[in-house]
Amino acid sequence: MSGPRYDLPTVEAETAPWWEAARRGELLVRRCGGCGRAHLYPRPFCPTCWSEDVDWERAAGTATLYTWSEVRANDLPPFRDRVPYLAAIVDLDEGPRLETTIVGTTEDELTIGMRLKVDFTDVGEVFIPVFRPA
Repeated sequence: MSGPRYDLPTVEAETAPWWEAARRGELLVRRCGGCGRAHLYPRPFCPTCWSEDVDWERAAGTATLYTWSEVRANDLPPFRDRVPYLAAIVDLDEGPRLETTIVGTTEDELTIGMRLKVDFTDVGEVFIPVFRPA
């Protein structure tokens, strides 16, 4: 019998629409009806103006690379089996920053400001957004 998977996010009622969209190959953000700003992680209120007038919006799925690090050692399961990988922070075109992984390229090919597009990796119970060069 295997133990719990600590590498998977906890899907809660508030985030379930986000994970369901990811399974369909769509990236969502929350948009505030009060101030108009988009945000991630999903919350029931706007982190800018505190309005509870927030709705789901389909994101374009495009982003700009803000920063990255090539992870060559990670002794936590199951990540030890995935090294090396490119951990990154990207700026979505809608505004929010997202922690992610870059796939389909090497570290030598990455540049700050490069354009990226979303893709999704099936990790068993959920689909995780990853990004690749546009």
